[in-house]
Amino acid sequence: MLLGQAQPETYEAQLEEKIQVTLEEFKSFNPPELEVFRSPAEHFRMRAEFKIWHENGEAHYAMFKQGEYKKPVKIEQFSIGSEKIVALMPALLKAINADELLKLKLFQVEFLTSTTGDAVISMIYHKPLNENWQNTATTLSETLQCKIIGRSRKQKIVISEDFITERFQLSNGVFSYQQVETGFTQPNASVCQHMLNWAIQNSANLGGDLLELYCGNGNFTLPLSRNFNRVLATEVSKTSVHSAQYNIQKNDISNITIARLSSEEFTQALNKEREFRRLKDIPLDDYQFSTVFVDPPRAGLDADTEQMVARFDNILYISCNPHTLQDNLTGLCKSHDIKAMALFDQFPYTDHRECGVLLKRK
Repeated sequence: MLLGQAQPETYEAQLEEKIQVTLEEFKSFNPPELEVFRSPAEHFRMRAEFKIWHENGEAHYAMFKQGEYKKPVKIEQFSIGSEKIVALMPALLKAINADELLKLKLFQVEFLTSTTGDAVISMIYHKPLNENWQNTATTLSETLQCKIIGRSRKQKIVISEDFITERFQLSNGVFSYQQVETGFTQPNASVCQHMLNWAIQNSANLGGDLLELYCGNGNFTLPLSRNFNRVLATEVSKTSVHSAQYNIQKNDISNITIARLSSEEFTQALNKEREFRRLKDIPLDDYQFSTVFVDPPRAGLDADTEQMVARFDNILYISCNPHTLQDNLTGLCKSHDIKAMALFDQFPYTDHRECGVLLKRK
């Protein structure tokens, strides 16, 4: 695939290849029929990052192929980007090339957009940013009708706000999310909504209380809270914890508690191996957990967390790495059976696959 270019005519073939690879990899676990959730064939990426390549006095968007970091590929079109990104890119580049203050020592630009049309652009420099830059960026923000952030070493200038607002219409309601510029968010909004609805559907009748590890900004936490009496969600990133708490309040949800802990720390707390001041006001023994929800990083669940998760009757697992999911399922399927499995095409035209499984105790 050309960098940044969608190829709609190849979409069905690339998706079918992912389906067949997934079926082959997981057949030894005897899963039920694989549910497949498609992505739009173009304009699916809600965020994007570009290097700025300076050549003959002009700035250009550029990306690099893996392993070829001295050979920039100029990006003239970016049809995998959201329609908002596609609209902003030429307008921003024109403004950069028309103003030396904006262009000088600019080395990276990042876009974060939402399905509601909200957008924030981060401009990253190898120079200090002064009041003149701020005034120019403020005018640019008004012209482009988006938020702008300027960054350089030990410096961050925010024009308006450093977050966007996303809104999802899901099967059990409408949810609004603050997505902070530096925080983790799902890059494909359409597939994210499929993932959320799949998790809602597969936890609808589990009851009891929910434990969630790696909750991020509350992406899954908010809609899943409607399926459980109470939710205890953990996250280690301070930025994500603050966003999650903001989102809980914004959506007027009262049955979620957030604890700033890593999965390893929570496992130690649950095993009563270690006490944490961050849990002093959270009575763990009062929870009646029926289900654990995990959406770990690419490394999957560490051995101790896997053992802890295996104690739960129901396990909902979203994975961004099928290979570490396989490793975890090798252990978890000794005590649990796979009752539902899904493939989410989060990153079309790449080898990346996102999977979801529901496991129930045997």
